[in-house]
Amino acid sequence: MSYFITQLANGLSYGFVLGLIAVGFVIVFTSTGVLNFAHGSVLLTGAYLVAVLHGPLGFWAAAVVGIAGAALLGVLINAVLVRNLADANPGTAAILMLGVDILLLTELTRRIGDVVLPIGAPWGADVVSLGGVTLPTSRVVAAGVAVLAFGLLWFLFARTGTGVAMRAAAADGDTASLMGIRLSRTGAAGWALAGALAAIAGIFLASFPAPGVAPTLAISAFAAIPAWVLGGFDSVVGAIVGGLVIGEVTALAVGYEAQLHFLGRGLGEIVPYVVMILVLLVRPSGLFGRAEAVRV
Repeated sequence: MSYFITQLANGLSYGFVLGLIAVGFVIVFTSTGVLNFAHGSVLLTGAYLVAVLHGPLGFWAAAVVGIAGAALLGVLINAVLVRNLADANPGTAAILMLGVDILLLTELTRRIGDVVLPIGAPWGADVVSLGGVTLPTSRVVAAGVAVLAFGLLWFLFARTGTGVAMRAAAADGDTASLMGIRLSRTGAAGWALAGALAAIAGIFLASFPAPGVAPTLAISAFAAIPAWVLGGFDSVVGAIVGGLVIGEVTALAVGYEAQLHFLGRGLGEIVPYVVMILVLLVRPSGLFGRAEAVRV
């Protein structure tokens, strides 16, 4: 029983990290209408900055720089590329983001090489034991930081002028623009938020289960895509719930893979996409997404 509870706790903490990444997908999509397939490289950039700067600056200062750097990278991608697209078609923007992801990942891979860069996290390989359940300290800290980040996001969107403007722009950009809301500003804020959330998630993914920063860390962002789609393309709450669902499903699939050996290896990597496909067959807009009303 304790093993099952441990897997549930692992899935919960991993789900919170996936939720951070998935919320970034949602914010970019609702603020600028872009499927941000460069999110993985932005995540890797933030983690890479922490890895190379924690020596001279210390971990916490390096973490601040990494988060700010990923946020700035998001703003630059939006300002230099997204806003200057001649064709605002979502498909064109998605292809552009794939190109950006390849370029950034190629450069980061060249810089990192074939080594794994430690990020110098103070919790290291420590574990926390409570009631027969043992978890890596990084997972516990990740869950706490994610809950704090989600609380701050709620405050931003519900209690600040910038957040209200972002919500209005996401709901109806044309009307929001007529009311004096600058869509360029809300778009930049959305990309900055997404970049910062990706960097925070990258720091924890580089702590556990990965031993440090490697180019493969960028693939972790794509593991959040099922969470994003499951919750709904335009729902922040859905992204969080989707992250928790996918986190639990993945943890249980990995934890009981030996008992499910007849399904083959790598079950934890496949199950999230199976869940995503099954949900899309029933609810194409996701669990919390808004279905578009088409008037004929």
